[in-house]
Amino acid sequence: MRYVMRQKLLAFGDDFTIKDANGNDRYFVDGKVFSIGDKLSFQDMSGNELARIEQKVLSLVKNYRIYRDDQLIATVKKKPFTLFREVFELEDAAPGDLDATGDFFDREYEFTRDGATVARVSKRFFSWTDTYGVDIADGEDDVLVLAATVVIDQCCHDEKD
Repeated sequence: MRYVMRQKLLAFGDDFTIKDANGNDRYFVDGKVFSIGDKLSFQDMSGNELARIEQKVLSLVKNYRIYRDDQLIATVKKKPFTLFREVFELEDAAPGDLDATGDFFDREYEFTRDGATVARVSKRFFSWTDTYGVDIADGEDDVLVLAATVVIDQCCHDEKD
């Protein structure tokens, strides 16, 4: 499934809208303004929370947790000590963890599971705004991959600031 993710520039907190390939609004990510560490609510367009993203504040590496119905479903963390490139690891319940590798600052990267590409993120066609495409393979958890994409965006923005 193909999505277009766009960060809202004139919003309080880190808010994102996510559209499907037909341009229909599918998801909204609501960033909390006043919190210690990043806290975001991943919602459908009716306002139902599908996932909650929370930054683990006291951690040596960037570390976020993704919850669904108050159950921890995944952690996303930046791998320390990788040579020549940055790598984010997503530990979830599915067999084989997801790794995200590529050019994170330019939003050109992919998620792989056991060496096979399961999602691609590209800003190539949206270079004029903080907007990028996310292509997710069938059978993957779209909400989980999109939430992990939001986490990587948060980490990259924190490093630019």
